Amino acid sequence: MTRKQRSEWMQQLVFVGPGVLFFLAIVFIPFLLGFYYSFTDWDGLDLDKAKWTGMHNLTRIFTDDPNFWHSFGFTLRFTLATVIGANVLAFLLALLLTKPLKAKNALRTVFFLPNVIGGILLGFIWQFIFTKGFGAIGDLTHIPLFNLPWLGTPATAFWGICIVFIWQTAGYMMVIYIAALAGMPKDLLEAARIDGASYWQLLRKIILPLIMPAITICLFLTTSNAFKMFDLNLSLTKGGPGTSTQSLAFNVYAEALNNNRYGLGTAKAMIFFFAVSIITVVQVWITKSKEVEA
Repeated sequence: MTRKQRSEWMQQLVFVGPGVLFFLAIVFIPFLLGFYYSFTDWDGLDLDKAKWTGMHNLTRIFTDDPNFWHSFGFTLRFTLATVIGANVLAFLLALLLTKPLKAKNALRTVFFLPNVIGGILLGFIWQFIFTKGFGAIGDLTHIPLFNLPWLGTPATAFWGICIVFIWQTAGYMMVIYIAALAGMPKDLLEAARIDGASYWQLLRKIILPLIMPAITICLFLTTSNAFKMFDLNLSLTKGGPGTSTQSLAFNVYAEALNNNRYGLGTAKAMIFFFAVSIITVVQVWITKSKEVEA
């Protein structure tokens, strides 16, 4: 090995090595251990009591755990609603804030700000808004919308969590859409306008196809984040009323840490992991196939 090659290897070791080491220690090795524990009955406390049970946990999940499948259904509905809502809102905000507005920089900051706030804190803030703030507004205005028991029924609690998640996520996606819109070739848009294209035709035939890479990224991020949603679920409803708004991540948490069934919880986490992986890969493949080159 030459001196130059040794120098390059040393640079890679210094700059990449710590990141790889932490990734192995924090992500990869725990993932492999979790995969092993999913085939045991470990309670999460005493490793000596972790007995190999084979496929028992998976059989139990698929045949005798309706709560898990209810959480799975809730998470699918939540993901569908929030992915559509967050991306539509983010795209509309991006279209608005790429116009020559005087306060567009301030508005971008305001809309991005909720993404900076942690999910637990954000959940408690919105819990106060839903229970106290909306109630006070409803008493003053007598508008039925504000008098709804937002966290008190399964239907309203579902939409309450959706509202908070969309409010938190849309600002970050807006920034990605703004970058994509700013990078579009202006001469192509001008040529289409000269040819008499309407704004709707511009949007459907030119703008959306050109920003499809950004749409792919935003759909991937919102889909994966919606599936993994836990902090808002914990701080807003704790999965209630009952278990009607319990997400998959919260179900895994409750099984492993509240019920001390770590083996069963990790088995659910493995199913969770593969489900999210398959859905996101399919989504990326579909949207990638629709991308065009400018």
